[in-house]
Amino acid sequence: MTQFGVIGGGGWLGKALLLPALADGVIAGEALTVSSRSGTVPGFEPWPAVRQTKDNAALAADADVVMLSVRPQDLDAIALDLSGKLVISVMAMVSLADLAARFEARRIIRAMPNTAAEKRLSFTPWLASPDTTEADCAFAERLFEASGKVQRIATETELDYFTALTGSGPAFLAVFADAMISDAVTKGIERGIAERAVRQLFLGGSTLLAGSKQTPDEIVQTFLDYAGTTAAGLEAMAAADIHTPIARGLTAAAAKAAAGTRDCDLG
Repeated sequence: MTQFGVIGGGGWLGKALLLPALADGVIAGEALTVSSRSGTVPGFEPWPAVRQTKDNAALAADADVVMLSVRPQDLDAIALDLSGKLVISVMAMVSLADLAARFEARRIIRAMPNTAAEKRLSFTPWLASPDTTEADCAFAERLFEASGKVQRIATETELDYFTALTGSGPAFLAVFADAMISDAVTKGIERGIAERAVRQLFLGGSTLLAGSKQTPDEIVQTFLDYAGTTAAGLEAMAAADIHTPIARGLTAAAAKAAAGTRDCDLG
């Protein structure tokens, strides 16, 4: 049985990935150890065999696979020899090369889930170092599939961009939603009602988009062809060049991810 240790397993992302994996049987409770600053966090009660600890060294000693789920700025406090183990990182801005140098590891997988993992709706791109085995990759794929869709990619440049596109993406949707709510309020709609309406709009629209055989561009064109109220709104947004600020936001987030990765490489 694969022994799985998660450093930072009590944080929101660690739990968001672990609870579905436990529920699906990808990980056995008796094979899982999670570490946190407090040493114990709620959420794992259905799996009483899960071990919780403050001791990262003890966790690593017992694990075949170690997942790092901490903030990049907290990484300097974790000094471990993980040679011979599979290391899975769900941290932005920390490269394969830096992980290898810090932890003396050769079998490394980097992945970038997003906040929708807790709803099993994440899109998780991932890539593997050259020494990672097929069994390692199969384990990672099963782990992340429990929380949504997965996609293996080839380069860290791609992962930097996906850090912006899908890793940061839920926050970008929230900005768009907030803009819609704020506009409704200026038109006299009570804020609570506007928020309820927009939340349902995003839920329904996202569900329709996910299940549609049309591409997003084809959906837009369909509404433009109707030449109704939706077309009027879309044409006004196009005239205001809505694509440029979105592209700028993605570029800035990807640049931040890439800069962090380069800094780690230089360190």
